[in-house]
Amino acid sequence: MASGNFKLKTDNDWNTIFFRFKQGMQFDIISSTGLKVPKGRWSDARQEILSTHEVRYKDINVKLKGFQAYIRKEFEDTKLQDDTVIINSKWLKEKINFFFNRESKDEKINDKVFFVSFLKSFIEEAKTKRTKRGTAVKPRTIQYYNTTLNKITAFESFVGVKLKLIDIDLNFHEKFIKYLENEEYLNDNTIGGFIDAVRLICGNASKKGLNVCNDYKLTEFYSPSNKTKDIYLKDSELNLIYYTKFEQDYLDNARDWFIIGARTGFRISDFLKLSKDNLNDGFIYKQTHKTDFPVIIPIHEQVQKILDKRNGEFPRKISDQKFNLYVKEVAKIVGLIEPTEGAKVVPQEIIKEGKKKVINRKKHGVYPKHELVTSHSCRRSFATNLYGKIDTLTIMKITGHQSEKIFLDYIKITPREYAEKLKEYWRKMNSEIS
Repeated sequence: MASGNFKLKTDNDWNTIFFRFKQGMQFDIISSTGLKVPKGRWSDARQEILSTHEVRYKDINVKLKGFQAYIRKEFEDTKLQDDTVIINSKWLKEKINFFFNRESKDEKINDKVFFVSFLKSFIEEAKTKRTKRGTAVKPRTIQYYNTTLNKITAFESFVGVKLKLIDIDLNFHEKFIKYLENEEYLNDNTIGGFIDAVRLICGNASKKGLNVCNDYKLTEFYSPSNKTKDIYLKDSELNLIYYTKFEQDYLDNARDWFIIGARTGFRISDFLKLSKDNLNDGFIYKQTHKTDFPVIIPIHEQVQKILDKRNGEFPRKISDQKFNLYVKEVAKIVGLIEPTEGAKVVPQEIIKEGKKKVINRKKHGVYPKHELVTSHSCRRSFATNLYGKIDTLTIMKITGHQSEKIFLDYIKITPREYAEKLKEYWRKMNSEIS
């Protein structure tokens, strides 16, 4: 039967604890645990560190006893494996690294211990993984995982610690949020997205039976968020944009795309890719990019006139960046200049590592309305303007929202506008009675 015991090889001021593991003539191997004990404070007979103020001897002794139980179990498990496992010094060293959560030369061992290593393997798996619907994971989702990886790696460099899966606890949660706020200058919603990703990764590691701290399941392991003040344009404002004549061709082209976006409810990644192939018998057919969901929507009168103006063709293709730049100019020309609460990306000067640096971050405030108009305003305007006029499920089928709760949070009707709707309803009721 295999047996193991700890021993010292030296009698110096500080001595490394080794572990010897053997079974008859089959193997007799020894490897360093990496733990050290002060001179004269080790007991071979008791296999533990004696009382001392120089190390946390009680904690180390508990860990040593745990390792002995662990190594016996690992050895017995090798007898159940199909492949022949060679019990040698390399095998023992890997088990020591795994148990004590240390880096190994074997990446498969590291994947089971270290957060970044596991995240890298998670990303590689995601590239070939299928979703519940049987579709491939979207490149945008893979990019989101990679961005999370970059933030975690930067955080490790900042604190000077290589995180283990077991380290992802409430203490990490607090420090990581502070780092993203104070060093990366990110807003709450962006930070919340990274915390969501961390929870997802920990949950995946837990399902694989890895040693994970369960703090990620606690309500205290929250994802920060802030109520965004995203704007929408009322029908009257959209009509103003539609009927305004623009002398510059690039503004006329951007305006037409904006109206198409606001009258279809598509995301910019979808409406800027529309072509004649998407038209059939008075409807627009589109397999949406983000959700891969087929959407059919009747052609709005304004969209049809834009097509007629261009001999049945959609406007000239432009980039997302130019679209967002031009529509602000369009909105300014038609007079959308009233002070409006919202958020926009602004340059911000910071000092990092003693050097001045300019970064672009979203900043909440009150701005002229035209400065807040973006591609997101199209889809949000579509949903908000139709809400209450047709059933909510129909709007959700077009916008792709999965739940009414998320949809209601997405539309941007103010309390005053709800009150005005009720006032108008009562007015109509009274006029009918009289």
